[in-house]
Amino acid sequence: MAAPMIAPSILSADFARLGEEADAVTGSDWLHVDVMDAHFVPNLTLGLPVVKSLLKATDIPLDCHLMIDDPGRWAPSYAEAGAYNVTFHAEATDDPIAVAKDIRAAGGKAGLSVKPNTPIEPYLEILKEFDTLLVMSVEPGFGGQSFIPDVLGKARTVRKLVDSGELTLVVEIDGGINVDTVEQAAEAGVDCFVAGSAVYGAADPAAAVRGLREQAGRASAHLSL
Repeated sequence: MAAPMIAPSILSADFARLGEEADAVTGSDWLHVDVMDAHFVPNLTLGLPVVKSLLKATDIPLDCHLMIDDPGRWAPSYAEAGAYNVTFHAEATDDPIAVAKDIRAAGGKAGLSVKPNTPIEPYLEILKEFDTLLVMSVEPGFGGQSFIPDVLGKARTVRKLVDSGELTLVVEIDGGINVDTVEQAAEAGVDCFVAGSAVYGAADPAAAVRGLREQAGRASAHLSL
């Protein structure tokens, strides 16, 4: 059994000190990087130049979540730069399989993300082309939102397919994950937990990562510490 994975979101970090903020979460499994283009979502964050700088500043694998239009054009560049995992939105492309293949060809793992109101059923057949499924538990675009528990049905559905051997991927969740919600997500079958303010708002971010991992491990039937 694998250990729970914690991916602190730098959306909640101090953008003027990103190198130091990456150091503050040493021991994390991934470092989650939200890329927003002010088109797919109504917010603008950072992009490829900052990701390239972060890659030089940390050894933690970067988990890039692209909340952008036209991921087929932009996503492979993140993999080429050295991002470990590059996730794009199902709602942003008509050909998710082609985008996934391009990400993998560029050297990255490919992730598919779905918004809270997007059903997972239409995508179950193509998930074998992906390394990660990112279930959004808030509307993408801004940090600090409240967790939407209704999305956990998607995690349960995909967990069953992974446990049966039909799929091999990481089930990830992003949005409102903290000490009050991480156990619900773990029980539903999530492997990787993105946490922003729950980590970067803590006095000791690295300790917060360890605490979330322990909580998830205790609550999960498929993970162990």
